Amino acid sequence: MNKILIKERLSLYVQLTRLHRPIGIYLLLWPTLWAVWFASEGRPNLLVLFVFVAGVILMRSAGCVINDYADRKIDPHVERTRERPIAAGLVSPQEALKLFAVLVLVSFLLVLLMNAMTIYLSFGALALASIYPFMKRHTYLPQVVLGAAFAWAIPMAYAAQTGSVPKEAWLLYVLTVLWTTVYDTMYGMVDREDDLKIGVKSTAILFGDADRMIIAVMQLAFIAGLFLLGNQLSMGAFYYMGVTIAIGLSVYQQYLIRERERAACFQAFLNNHWLGLAIFVGIVADYLLQTH
Repeated sequence: MNKILIKERLSLYVQLTRLHRPIGIYLLLWPTLWAVWFASEGRPNLLVLFVFVAGVILMRSAGCVINDYADRKIDPHVERTRERPIAAGLVSPQEALKLFAVLVLVSFLLVLLMNAMTIYLSFGALALASIYPFMKRHTYLPQVVLGAAFAWAIPMAYAAQTGSVPKEAWLLYVLTVLWTTVYDTMYGMVDREDDLKIGVKSTAILFGDADRMIIAVMQLAFIAGLFLLGNQLSMGAFYYMGVTIAIGLSVYQQYLIRERERAACFQAFLNNHWLGLAIFVGIVADYLLQTH
């Protein structure tokens, strides 16, 4: 009986951390790997690589837990989230906070394997991950705060790999904030009707009928920034092939959200996994096959 209960709790924890839906891990992982490869010029330290991949999984899981804790009174009123473990009463808020603490502690123990600068920067990551879930009550720009949280792995990766955070790291940081705002606005378009009813704020609500145009402007700025970054780092043809694929996927995402249908907007959000992967493959191929 105890084994059955343990299995049931573990299943609920998997749902709470969204490990069964790894899209969030992918979206956090790709810019982290971009930074590790850029910082190492294609030759990442294996310990750094392990720590950051494991850290992405742990902190994304922790972020999902604290998000559901913050939204425990909102989620029961939203069609897409009403079955989440806390909203459904299957996991208590106190239990969720304990799980969050464990995940953050394990993440911090991993960071202790890195240098002092990386350890200091990790406190910024914790602060951003902790405040993001509460932003939708106070600002129409929670997607930007999410971007700041997701992108914080970039200066940390540079610090871990090189002991410094150069200007190109901050350019990549800004680009990742832009990209995150793009895809999380698409995600917000899925919940817009429910959010309006319950008073939750988002960029999807702020942008209103101009949502597609503003997303397109941010996509253009993101792509232009990738070209600028490539020029600064003297990247070659394979990198720009990855960026070209990203352009095509951005156009496809605009096509998907053209009617603002929930299912299509969610599909556009998911499609950003492939965009991030395309850029990463381009970076890896460029360092492997080009002379820098």
